[in-house]
Amino acid sequence: MASQSNSSFIPISEFLLICFPNFQSWQHWLSLPLSLLFLLAMGANATLLITIQLEASLHQPMYYLLSLLSMLDMVLCLTVIPKVLAIFWFDLRSISFSTCFLQMFIMNSFLPMESCTFMVMAYDRYVAICHPLRYPSIITDQFVVKASVFIVARNAFLTAPIPILTARLHYCGRNVIENCICANLSVSRLSCDNFTLNRIYQFVAGWTLLGSDFILIFLSYTYILRAVLRFKAEGAAMKALSTCGSHFILILFFSTILLVVVMTNVARKRVPMDILILFNVLHHLIPPALNPIVYGVQTKEIKHGIQKLLQRSM
Repeated sequence: MASQSNSSFIPISEFLLICFPNFQSWQHWLSLPLSLLFLLAMGANATLLITIQLEASLHQPMYYLLSLLSMLDMVLCLTVIPKVLAIFWFDLRSISFSTCFLQMFIMNSFLPMESCTFMVMAYDRYVAICHPLRYPSIITDQFVVKASVFIVARNAFLTAPIPILTARLHYCGRNVIENCICANLSVSRLSCDNFTLNRIYQFVAGWTLLGSDFILIFLSYTYILRAVLRFKAEGAAMKALSTCGSHFILILFFSTILLVVVMTNVARKRVPMDILILFNVLHHLIPPALNPIVYGVQTKEIKHGIQKLLQRSM
């Protein structure tokens, strides 16, 4: 296909996003729960960020990391969901070439940024439980700054080649993306070139970043569990585990959603395309909606901070 004559090459300047190609009539009904989840995600994360900002008792490294997670969630939601809703409500399917690849970059980089944030938070809990006396000297504000720079730089640098490789492909006529989002493979399939390198790089980079994060998270919790089992004071083990409860729930939920997306894409021929598209959209919406709620319910300090915030506004 790459050897087509120049006369058949028609450069394109935009793509058309076709959500749920086999179930177009469902889109208006689906827009209602999606819009409610979007409002919940944005409102809950904004409330959490404001609470941490205004409540002096929450000016601690762990809550700064939680703020970073909320900001990543909000950017992911704003990158994906408004365009999906615009397609559902106003049939605005066109997306410019540059906007499509910007969306692709944010989706591919912010997902491993989240897993890397979870990894740093797991290390925070490991130090707090296994080395409590050294915690104030290890987990400092400076540590959070360095960790944040590492999270952003590592994942942005290693995932940047994905949209760059896709943008360098030749697109000769076909511009209809059978997806709600500019997913790498959905876009690259429209090209006239061989995109094997693109596909291999995404696979290797994705599993290297996410895999290394999950291995380190697993090791952190292995050491935490081993340390907790050695506690002899009554209630000490439960108290230590309770400090990890909300964080562990978020990691479990994040990894479960990610596993579902991966498995459905592996079984592409057995799973209807519309189900794959729905899972991809929900993966960018459900975790951001539930993350701040889990922390708000599980963490007393955040719960009290939100109560104070509501009392000030009344």
